Amino acid sequence: MRFLSFYEMISYYAETAPQSAALIAGSGKQLNFYGLREAVELRAARLKAEGKSCLGVLSDGSLACVIEIFAAVKAGLQVVMLDENASDELLRQLIAYTDIDCLWGDPELCDELDPYLTKGVADGAGKLLFFTSGTTEHAKAVVLTEKSLMASAYNGGALLPLSPQDKLLCMLPLGHVFGFVCGLLWGLSCGAAVALGRGARHYHEDCLFFKPTTLSAVPMLWGFLLKFKALNPELKLVLIGAGDCPKPLLEAANALGIKLCFGYGLTETSSGIALSLGEGDPYAMTICPDDRIRIAEDGEILISAPTCLMEGYYKREADTEAALEDGWLLSGDLGFLDEEGKLHITGRKKEMLVLPDGTKVYLPEYEQAVRAVLGTDELLIREEDGVLTLVLGKAEPGDPAEVLEKLRPVLEERPRGQQLRRVVFEKEALPRTATGKLRRW
Repeated sequence: MRFLSFYEMISYYAETAPQSAALIAGSGKQLNFYGLREAVELRAARLKAEGKSCLGVLSDGSLACVIEIFAAVKAGLQVVMLDENASDELLRQLIAYTDIDCLWGDPELCDELDPYLTKGVADGAGKLLFFTSGTTEHAKAVVLTEKSLMASAYNGGALLPLSPQDKLLCMLPLGHVFGFVCGLLWGLSCGAAVALGRGARHYHEDCLFFKPTTLSAVPMLWGFLLKFKALNPELKLVLIGAGDCPKPLLEAANALGIKLCFGYGLTETSSGIALSLGEGDPYAMTICPDDRIRIAEDGEILISAPTCLMEGYYKREADTEAALEDGWLLSGDLGFLDEEGKLHITGRKKEMLVLPDGTKVYLPEYEQAVRAVLGTDELLIREEDGVLTLVLGKAEPGDPAEVLEKLRPVLEERPRGQQLRRVVFEKEALPRTATGKLRRW
């Protein structure tokens, strides 16, 4: 069903299926839809009485955390999703940037940050702010609304419906829009129970503990669960998103009799834009009902998502204007539409390196070929002073000539201007985002 708000969704099931489980906590405690509505109403009344306007949520994914978010929105507060593991210095910067005047989370951390709270906002009702790449100093706060997030959940449910008999396991951080929509709202909007995972320390046992029928995961998490054989026999559907998923990880689901679907979306579109439906090519994705896609001349994916699109980047009008063109979002991703109108992702515009002589190098494809020869994921290719350079992470100093000689079969397949000329050895692991993507630049 299509709901316009969190409270409308909760109330619908509180009236039609009051005793059905809505949320299941790690302690084993269950809250049915009727109880969830009561808890949200009670907390919303208290928040409204406190007279605050912008709540920063140091999200821990708990039952209390979910209630706080729903209640704050009902009470008319702006909600900012923060990473409780971010440094105190960064959190202070983000509090000032997003006008937070109250906090929810670990009491000790909230006390430490209390002196840095602001005067709040005047027009934040219904708004939720998510960060584009986790809460980093370079990330932009994306202004979404409960209406846009519920529209995104509707899109997901329309293509991949769940039933009240399903149990969705949420192991993803709620501070990321993929986790919030596909780990929480997708299930609740379909009347399914949502089990709230117990955190990274329990990744290897949460499936066996909660016995879900459905799971949403990023590629790294899915790979971890496969490696440690941490999947329960009741699991029938897995949705992978927030990053490219290697084909072997997709094929592993088939061997286990699990329907695996791959999703594409952005924070700016309140998560999902297109989903593969577990049939045929897993990378061929059906576009969500509310959305339209066209491909620019340079291959960039342009998105029209009137019900799910962000209001903009918080306090960054220039960035907002740069991201939109006549109402179409410039995704920064490259792809194409096949004969059936299904979307295929081929990479990121930022992953296409243009050398000084104008030569264009598509880095992921190049790196995949190098990775196959060297047998390590700790590598990336970049330009240094006009020279195409291979960087190896977690590597002791070695002989660059030996590495290049080993790669000769790969290099000889490329034009002279695209051949690697330099090798750099880094002792530390290469930097990555929270979803496992290389922080290339």
